[in-house]
Amino acid sequence: MTLTPRATATLVTVAYLISASCFIIGLKRLSSPRTAVKGNLIGAVGMLLAVLATLVQTGVGSLGLILAGLAIGSVIGALLALKIEMTAMPQMVALLNGFGGAASALVASAELFKILPHGTNASAFVTVPIILGALIGWVTFTGSLIAFAKLQEIMTTAPITYPGQNIFNMILSAVTLVLAVLIVRDPTRVSYFWILSALSAVLGVLAVIPIGGADMPVVIALLNSYSGLAACATGFAINNNALIISGSLVGASGVILTAIMCKAMNRSLANVLFSAFGSAPEEGTAAAAGATGTVKGYDAEDVAIVFDAAQTVIIVPGYGMAVAQAQHAVRELADLLKERGTTVMYAIHPVAGRMPGHMNVLLAEANVPYEELLDLDQVNPHFPEADVALVVGANDITNPAARTEKSSPIYGMPILDVDKARTIVVLKRSMRPGFAGVDNPLYTLPQTMMFFGDAKASLMKLIQELKELGS
Repeated sequence: MTLTPRATATLVTVAYLISASCFIIGLKRLSSPRTAVKGNLIGAVGMLLAVLATLVQTGVGSLGLILAGLAIGSVIGALLALKIEMTAMPQMVALLNGFGGAASALVASAELFKILPHGTNASAFVTVPIILGALIGWVTFTGSLIAFAKLQEIMTTAPITYPGQNIFNMILSAVTLVLAVLIVRDPTRVSYFWILSALSAVLGVLAVIPIGGADMPVVIALLNSYSGLAACATGFAINNNALIISGSLVGASGVILTAIMCKAMNRSLANVLFSAFGSAPEEGTAAAAGATGTVKGYDAEDVAIVFDAAQTVIIVPGYGMAVAQAQHAVRELADLLKERGTTVMYAIHPVAGRMPGHMNVLLAEANVPYEELLDLDQVNPHFPEADVALVVGANDITNPAARTEKSSPIYGMPILDVDKARTIVVLKRSMRPGFAGVDNPLYTLPQTMMFFGDAKASLMKLIQELKELGS
């Protein structure tokens, strides 16, 4: 049966509405680790429905090429999902943000050539979204590549700065906007469009290189928002409701997540983007932040004795856990403690790791029960009652100087109240400070036991000692 054009348009509209509903429901369910998997599946079903609805429309191009691209992309996506380690998920997210931006920019560019015959008579309702889709898309693409390179440590994680950097970026942005206005007034100025695209790509690089590794959670959230905005603009350019809705959802959720990340660090977005903060200093170059006293190192046997007597243990995961891929060892230790009657919970700081929810993702991969994952406000009241707080490679988010040291770059940042626990066990490779570049006075407290070494290896030694104590 062949549908009339009117019936086809109605069917496509209904499919887009259903897919939009799937996006909204899926996004809502992503807010909880317990429902995140189903939320992801619902969102994927919505996107598949939107793609199929788009393909049944007339004039979408060569169906064979589209299906070939769909098949190739699906295979690449499946292989990446199967091969990429959970510890490399921040890099994966950064790349996906970039690919989304590039896709929007390419579609917007193609749409520009479709309206060239109309010249200056082309509607601004079409030309403005085209320019925005290309501009934001290329900024997202190159900015995400730099974020990926920093996270993968292909390039330095430290801020890259030079004199007059912010002024130069402002001038570059102004020139790009002037070009955008000229193209809107006369879309036949194709050379201007190529210059705008190139400058946008350069702007993406220059915007991210001065941002240090500690601020990567904010950068990833912001670039995610950019990719959504680029998709939304491109949706207006090609009059595709599904793209407009999905892009709007991604853009809005990315902005909200960016605001949450900034609040968790008690810093403004402008400070994150322009202060060149977040450099991981070289060994022994930390700035003082009120740390006085002596650091005491302990071995696995000493630490095991403390855990053997503990009734309540709070585990504080950080980026060191991700680097050592120690999430499974953490879970094994927690299981052993629970078998011995110990209450175990996890303290999750919003900016622990390299992307929003990084610790949640790693611990979920190790099958840690969701109800044991407590956020900052939930877990802080429990620290004074905890016999042991186990810090696995977390630095700045446990630094008590954030409460009192006004000269500290992390002053005012909400932290986990680890220092209020009866005993603190810190797993670290060395005394190298966190990304903020300041010493942590937590390490010199009398109740702190420093257990130096690779987090995974240290945990395995601790587990072995505990088993021997219990035998």
